[in-house]
Amino acid sequence: MKFGDWLKRLPPPGMLAVIYLAFIALGSVALKLPIAQVGHITWSDAIFTSTSAVTVTGLIVVDTPEAFTVFGEAVLIVLMQMGGLGLMTFAALLLSSLGIPIGIPQRIVLQTDLNQTSITNLISLVRIILRLALALEAIAAVLLSFVFVPEFGWAQGLWHAVFHAVSAFNNAGFSTFSNSLMDYAANPLVTFTVCALFITSGLGFIVLAEVRSVRRWRKLSLHSKLMLAGTPVLIVLAFLGFAALEWSNPETLGAIDGTFGKLQAAFFQGTTPRTAGFNTVDTTAIRDSTALMIIGLMFIGGGSTSTAGGIKLTTFVVLVMATLAFFKRKRELNAFGRALGPDEIQKVMALMTISTLIIFSGVFILVIGNDGTFLTLLFEVMSAFGTVGLSMGATETLEGWGRGTIIVIMFLGRVGPLVLGFFLATQRIALVRYPKGHVYLG
Repeated sequence: MKFGDWLKRLPPPGMLAVIYLAFIALGSVALKLPIAQVGHITWSDAIFTSTSAVTVTGLIVVDTPEAFTVFGEAVLIVLMQMGGLGLMTFAALLLSSLGIPIGIPQRIVLQTDLNQTSITNLISLVRIILRLALALEAIAAVLLSFVFVPEFGWAQGLWHAVFHAVSAFNNAGFSTFSNSLMDYAANPLVTFTVCALFITSGLGFIVLAEVRSVRRWRKLSLHSKLMLAGTPVLIVLAFLGFAALEWSNPETLGAIDGTFGKLQAAFFQGTTPRTAGFNTVDTTAIRDSTALMIIGLMFIGGGSTSTAGGIKLTTFVVLVMATLAFFKRKRELNAFGRALGPDEIQKVMALMTISTLIIFSGVFILVIGNDGTFLTLLFEVMSAFGTVGLSMGATETLEGWGRGTIIVIMFLGRVGPLVLGFFLATQRIALVRYPKGHVYLG
């Protein structure tokens, strides 16, 4: 069987996975070119970096500004942008711009890439996504240039601004500075601009499109209402939690002068774990309690149909609602005047189960060869699965199986939920019904 015929026989999720793998391979080759690197990086370094960029994770094994030239950083921008917004998004836009009709098979793959439940109005959604992305990135780049241009000059300053705008909107976490944004922890223009970008994109394209077109709370979908209500709550809790746990730590918030500076850094570090990956304090110096809180935030992630990773905020909210409903002996979940049926609960349980298995397997494999560093390795695995990019320093030291495990988890964290979402959205009619049975639980 020819490769083309084999590819056509694949279900949409399988085809999407192959497309992402091919793009990662292409990115690895581009990063390995002499024009892209300063000195020499190994194929393992190139594959890891390409995977991290395409999956918009941000974990690194080489220092980005020290390892890559401007061309190499430009390759990273392309990988982050296309990986964050979806490869099929750009393919669909190109085909529609050329006047080439997009068939049903291509629309189904696009539907999977965008994590949608229908193939209708996909091209309109693609155009909205790209317009919003480019507009927000352009605004952020202009704002960041007010800080970077005076410090680095026009050419280098604008480059830093554009790179961080693209990285922040796509929740990638890559930086052209060796210590991420630690030098700008007390700069409100940098921290709040970057925060605004990854919080906005983390809401999800569907939410942004609805807010842009509807503009009235009553007419928003239940999904958008849950995201818009849940996001501020989680941000405030994370901000207060980080501030309380790290305020007196002399290696993190304790090293920052002034109350406002500490609060600003706490806000940034409270919002970034939900998939952004930038840091303004030394992540390797945080307390164990803070690390556990961040692990929880990375597991939750951002919104569906966004550049964020994790199990997604709506999944977590529905799980909490289902738990509360169980204790209240309610058979139906209600939120904002809408009811959630058993299908949503089954999807939540499937996502939770598969996510837990992936994380447990990843930690187990890493712990086999790295005894005594359990919390650090759990942190790295959760960062990879949630496509976050925060690190406590273990990823850079991993080699062989350890590095390969993180690569696989980053890939599953980006493509896995899309593939699972497709199968969960595919309804199968039961031909046989069985009598009910009872199982003792708990």
